[in-house]
Amino acid sequence: MPAEVDWAALHAAAVEVMHRAYAPYSRFHVGVAGLVDDGRVVVGCNVENAAYGVALCAECGMVSSLHASGGGRLVAVSCVDANGTALMPCGRCRQLLWENGGPACLVMSPQGVMTMAEVLPLAFGAEDIDKVTGASHE
Repeated sequence: MPAEVDWAALHAAAVEVMHRAYAPYSRFHVGVAGLVDDGRVVVGCNVENAAYGVALCAECGMVSSLHASGGGRLVAVSCVDANGTALMPCGRCRQLLWENGGPACLVMSPQGVMTMAEVLPLAFGAEDIDKVTGASHE
C-alpha cells in the first residue's frame, strides 16, 4: 500500500480526464482519479447518453478501469467538476467506492479528506449479503 497520498497528483489526473468527459446534455463535466493499493492511478470521466438513464458517472469508468487494469483496492479518490473543484460522488458512486475501496478509502471532499466510513455511514456491503445467504465474498 502506498505510504502517502499525493493529493495534488490525484487532483491533476482528475482534472485532466475531466476534459475528456462526454456531457453534451448536462454540460456537467466530471473527472475522477483513484490511487490503487499497488500504486497505480486509475481515472474515469462521465459519459452521457441521449437515453439519460444509461449515462455513466465518472466513478463507473474509474472502477471499470481499476478492474480492467488488474484489480486491487482503491486507497484514495479525487473527484472534480468542470472548474476543478472537489466534488462529492453521488449516492450510486459512493456505493461503488465502498465496494472497491471499503471503509478506509479516502475521498477528497469539498470539506477536506474523509474516509468512506464517514461519507457513507451504515453502508450496505457484501457482509450484509453473507449474513442472509451464508456465503463468503472475501
